[in-house]
Amino acid sequence: MTGVTLEIARSLALALPEATEQDHHGMSSFRIRGKIFATVPDPGHLRIMVGEDEIRACVAEDPHAFSELYWGKRLACVTVQLSEVGSKRLSELLTEAWLRKAPASVAREFRRRAGYAS
Repeated sequence: MTGVTLEIARSLALALPEATEQDHHGMSSFRIRGKIFATVPDPGHLRIMVGEDEIRACVAEDPHAFSELYWGKRLACVTVQLSEVGSKRLSELLTEAWLRKAPASVAREFRRRAGYAS
């Protein structure tokens, strides 16, 4: 498997409806209507705000590509080593995180257009 570059990760994140990139304490963040769904701590990693079950599943799936990140005592996101993940898997995680942060009406419309089950 070939990993992805930060440029590819950025294009995947910004391809989601209404996604924007903004500074977040000196690092890039990807947002939907002001709510962060991913951050870029350095050029080789992405932190993606998916649910706890998905975070644990990612780490179990490939501990070289994924690691848990806690914010205090809360499991906050999965850290993705971009060189170890394919674009399809990265897109799935970014989409899941985006759906968690998007307003319900925007998420419903996205799911409808993409053919997702509700």
